[in-house]
Amino acid sequence: MDPLILARWQFAITTVYHFFFVPLTLGLSVAVAIMETIYAKTGDETYLKMTKFWGKLFLINFALGVATGIVQEFQFGMNWSQYSRFMGDIFGAPLAIEALLAFYLESTFLGVWIFGWKKLSKGAHAAVFWLVAIGSNLSALWILIANSFMQEPVGYVLRNGRAEMTNFFALVFNKNVWVQWPHVFFAGMSTAAFLMIGISAYHFLKKSKDAEIYQKSAKFAAIYGTIGVLLVILNGHSQAQHMVETQPMKMAAAEALWETEQPASMSLFAIPSQSHQKDYLSVRVPYVLSLLAHNNTTARVEGIKNIQQEYSQKYGEDNYIPPVFLSYWFFRIMVGVGFLMLIVVLYMLVKSLKKDYNFKPSTLKWLIWALLLPYIGNSTGWLFTEIGRQPWTVFGLLKTKDSVSLAVSGTEVLISLLVFVLVYAILIVANVYLLRKYAVAGVSDIEY
Repeated sequence: MDPLILARWQFAITTVYHFFFVPLTLGLSVAVAIMETIYAKTGDETYLKMTKFWGKLFLINFALGVATGIVQEFQFGMNWSQYSRFMGDIFGAPLAIEALLAFYLESTFLGVWIFGWKKLSKGAHAAVFWLVAIGSNLSALWILIANSFMQEPVGYVLRNGRAEMTNFFALVFNKNVWVQWPHVFFAGMSTAAFLMIGISAYHFLKKSKDAEIYQKSAKFAAIYGTIGVLLVILNGHSQAQHMVETQPMKMAAAEALWETEQPASMSLFAIPSQSHQKDYLSVRVPYVLSLLAHNNTTARVEGIKNIQQEYSQKYGEDNYIPPVFLSYWFFRIMVGVGFLMLIVVLYMLVKSLKKDYNFKPSTLKWLIWALLLPYIGNSTGWLFTEIGRQPWTVFGLLKTKDSVSLAVSGTEVLISLLVFVLVYAILIVANVYLLRKYAVAGVSDIEY
């Protein structure tokens, strides 16, 4: 009944659930905007059908994403009031801009898009959805600007026990933002591509009519997904190198690197023991971690034990080691899924460029299930990002144990946690039902 533990569980559950919807909204908004632009320029009715079909799935996902996102803000004030007091001056600005600028932009023009099919020209209607796509991705940008301060505080001064903003532009141009936001954006592209590949594969398997539409959707998704996955991997490398500079403990935990090494080896497989600060089993490749972290095969990489000593001297005696087992395996699942996704999209790209849409039924079944891959990668990546920062809520400034509300009891948090789990379970059933219903119905269910 510890309020801190229960509040962390509640925030983790609601955040991961909300993040199921976010990447698909980001990636599918741009994909639909491109499809409608092609239709507006060429007059090809196939792209009109694709726009309306994938646009309908976007609308379902968007609505539930909004519903789940609202809960997050209430938790800041209720379960995490100490965090809100400390961070309010900084956290409030980007979140306010996100709501007033980005969210209103995307929601307003989404309404215009829905009701403007027969009232606007083709070009104007396509432009409207580009505003939706821009608004969606601006929304993510402002949220990540707020989150990046938690990862790498900049442009602030500590006054009266609070972090107060001194430089708004330092907040906006925080280096962490510009490695984190592209990663989320390209992950969104990848998520949308795999949804399109999975649903197209289903219709190939069922030999649905309108084959041309699903073939073009599969080809579009293969190109779109290849770009997205490749750039996720490349940007992830840059993000990891930045993490070595700003949060070396997170990278050390991700590699279960207990001792400082020069050169440093990369772990292929390990079973870390946090209590004994060693690995029960470890398979490592010499030099590779030095190369990945510093582009130098002989560079020094700090280990967990050394960083713990450094942080104890800098921030005071405490345990600064995050959950190593979770950090290590979430990181590996994320990376492993990313490379598996690359194999899938390259396979689809080759098949699509050859215009070979004759797949074995077993292959199509695997492609349908492959649409889950980006959800696994997105979730484990976000869990690693937040768990690896522990024990900090705001790195170097505010610890998680000092962020929880003092006025909320464990019983109150537990009750709200159970209610959220129940409500979210109902919502996820509704979401899966609606997405499946309209995905299975296909383009034949769309009015033109």
